[in-house]
Amino acid sequence: MARPPQPGDLIAGRYELEELVGTGGMSSVFRARDLQLDRQVAIKILHERYVDDPEYVERFRREARAVAQLSHPNIVTVIDRGVEEGRQYIVFEHVDGENLKELVARNGRLPLRQAVELTLSVADGLAFAHQHGLVHRDVKPQNVLLSREGEVKVTDFGIARSLDVEHGVTQTGTVLGTGEYLAPEQASGSPVSPATDVYSLGVVLWELLTGDVPFAGENFVAVALRHVNEPPPSLRKQRPDVPWRLDAAVERALAKDPARRFPSMAAFAAELRACLAELDGAAPPPEADAAQTLIGAPAPALPRPARRVRRRRPVVAYVLIALAVAGAAFAAVFLLAGGGHKLGGSNGGTSGGGSGATVPLTGVGNYTPSGSPDTHADTAANATDGNPDTSWFTQIYNSPEFGGLLPDGLGLVLDAGSSVKLASLTVNTPTPGFTASVESSDSPDDGFEPDSSARAVSDGTTFELQGRTARYYVVLITALPSTAGGYKAEISEVTAKN
Repeated sequence: MARPPQPGDLIAGRYELEELVGTGGMSSVFRARDLQLDRQVAIKILHERYVDDPEYVERFRREARAVAQLSHPNIVTVIDRGVEEGRQYIVFEHVDGENLKELVARNGRLPLRQAVELTLSVADGLAFAHQHGLVHRDVKPQNVLLSREGEVKVTDFGIARSLDVEHGVTQTGTVLGTGEYLAPEQASGSPVSPATDVYSLGVVLWELLTGDVPFAGENFVAVALRHVNEPPPSLRKQRPDVPWRLDAAVERALAKDPARRFPSMAAFAAELRACLAELDGAAPPPEADAAQTLIGAPAPALPRPARRVRRRRPVVAYVLIALAVAGAAFAAVFLLAGGGHKLGGSNGGTSGGGSGATVPLTGVGNYTPSGSPDTHADTAANATDGNPDTSWFTQIYNSPEFGGLLPDGLGLVLDAGSSVKLASLTVNTPTPGFTASVESSDSPDDGFEPDSSARAVSDGTTFELQGRTARYYVVLITALPSTAGGYKAEISEVTAKN
């Protein structure tokens, strides 16, 4: 085997290698001079250790074939490919500039408009790739090039996956990608889809807005597990000037369940355009898909809850279960639980006026958009009785396939006694780690509309509300935490201020 390529080498009698500009697990990239056309190009060369491996060679060839079909201003163009002296190579257009990772390392978090504009350009390029049947699977700032003229180009489709391939060189169960940007289904070796790229691009946008990634860890496995199991931190807590709509768009892109994300990359791009319009003070474009509107989906069979042992304090009998870890199949079962039953009780809360005064609340029942029944709606009053040792609680779900996701949500309904405009609502819980938001309505049974962004809830988490006037409020849970007995959540006390 010939020595490794180095500057000065001539490839195919045409491409003179000038400088090594990057190397990865599969290949190296050189800046080179196309001597025939007297122009700079980028040339990717497969590492020598893989040239006799049919799987890696086929993946490399597939990248060239796939990207060569993608002619889009936000995708790096393939110029040529070939083999010389056993070296597999692909020639791309040369982008003179830097990648987004380098931009963030140099500048830190970006201005809001710049972050959204850059992400939108990437979304447009990826949407085009998806329309042509190709999922990138390694969307990260390092794979987004920014030219000196401001052009944004997606590159490195080296582990891209064709949507119409059932049996390819990468099978389900193989984890590929970069840990900090890995979608939960990708981290667990499950099949990928365009929603996989939506998640990764959501992480990229998070990083552009905050200067850091939402999940970090000591190694690949630790980070991958966090993507699978943990809700992302509050974006607005990291950066309070992020508008509510942009916060909601990032939150939706980072949903653990692919079906809860945007229905397509094009829909994500449309919402980013709406966020740009909002930043400019203009009306959003008509095609914008509001990020707060979650995708509906048919509900599979409800997992059977574990039996509960009653005590003076409403707690549950714990049942040991095996929890899935990295490499296990990740399957989200859509759970509908809860009900719209008003169980009585009201308090004489009065509308405030932004005084910061405490508004008395009464827990009156459970709620889900579908109206599905729940057997523990009678514990709602425990969340407002002033006793931290009593709780409202959900059922326990101990099906290993469940994964804790509640696509339609399950909520605790609270009655303020009369129409009020709450400024904040604080949740105390003995089961931290669930994801929730606050919605409000004039009815305890339906008509609830978002009144806050979603947050990961720990004990004493305060939701800042958006100022809707309503009598009824619901703490709507969309992801349950995993405990020793299964998936469940408890709320010991809820307090509110106007």
